[in-house]
Amino acid sequence: MASSDLKIVDIKAYPTSFPLAADSNVRLGIGRAVKKDAVVVKVTTAGGLIGWGESHHARAPSTIAKLLETTLKMLVVGEDASNVQGIWQKIYVKQLGSHGMGAGTSMAMSGLDMALWDIRGKAVGWPLYKLLGGTSKPIPAYAGGISLGFQDPAALVEEARAHLAVGYKALKLRLGDNPKDDLARVAAIRKAFGDDLIILSDANTGYSVADARAVMPGLDASNVAWLEEPFPAHDYRSYAEAKSFGRVPLAAGENHYTRFEFSRLIEEKAVTILQPDLSKTGGITEFMKIAAMASAYKLPVHPHSSMTGLNFAASIHVLASLDHPGYFEGDVSKNNLFRDVMVSTPYKVDANGCVRPLEGPGLGLEVDEDFLIKHPVIEGPSYV
Repeated sequence: MASSDLKIVDIKAYPTSFPLAADSNVRLGIGRAVKKDAVVVKVTTAGGLIGWGESHHARAPSTIAKLLETTLKMLVVGEDASNVQGIWQKIYVKQLGSHGMGAGTSMAMSGLDMALWDIRGKAVGWPLYKLLGGTSKPIPAYAGGISLGFQDPAALVEEARAHLAVGYKALKLRLGDNPKDDLARVAAIRKAFGDDLIILSDANTGYSVADARAVMPGLDASNVAWLEEPFPAHDYRSYAEAKSFGRVPLAAGENHYTRFEFSRLIEEKAVTILQPDLSKTGGITEFMKIAAMASAYKLPVHPHSSMTGLNFAASIHVLASLDHPGYFEGDVSKNNLFRDVMVSTPYKVDANGCVRPLEGPGLGLEVDEDFLIKHPVIEGPSYV
């Protein structure tokens, strides 16, 4: 396809939401989930190719969409969609570099960048993983998403049992309630399923340093494989202090933006499980630079997944292209319309608890644009 056909002629952002039913609004460290939000990005080229991407909603989906359809659109329309490095650098120079490391711009450009990679794959007829130099290979997945939250241990065991029946060999428990109840839930899962189950944990920034000191020896006793985000992303001092509280590795990265913040995260040496989110950290272009940095330090990368099948499919593609891939975060939340209705099937978990990248060009997904029109944004907080 001629480069003139790849000229970007339009960028459309869809802020979209749907409410969660009573049996789906999980309680976790940041509150009870009452709705799901996303920003879906559509990029159109002169030759008619369309790319799709997901920007994280930032708890303010209308704002992210407005940024995409004004400032970023004005910067990018007319550019060659295949020039992902040049477009990323243009936005960086005009927005991120000159005005500080703004999370809003990083999230907005993430969805735009993902859509450009989708176009690149479609232009040459290759799936994204092949475009990135990878191969189709099994990627271990864990049962995650907004699930496995604060509930009675017996009920938690039954929820976990259903996920393991699908094929998952690992799952992530939500912590951040209080150390006593958190440890009781972890111990119940370990007792119910034995030592072969991989247990991961996520406090969703809900711990104080004292909480982490109280809980980490118990996580060691239950052989938990990581403790994710006990503290907010910027609280480097608390991470450094908590590293000595136990053997369980500390995980973070879903709320760190671009390679520059990950450079500090790596250099601080407290966090050894890296979790960049393709919908937050600057898109696929920036994710690959973060992954290369991690490779130099022999650190695996476990991308955090966001809300829609676009992020899920893209995360598997990039994992299949890495020399040090970590886990894919499978979304086992109930009734996720962004996963089950808005897009074609983004992945399947096999009997060994693994997923493989899609084989269609680009991300390999079909998007139902009518769904986006019929599900406009619901203003207000996602968690209460």
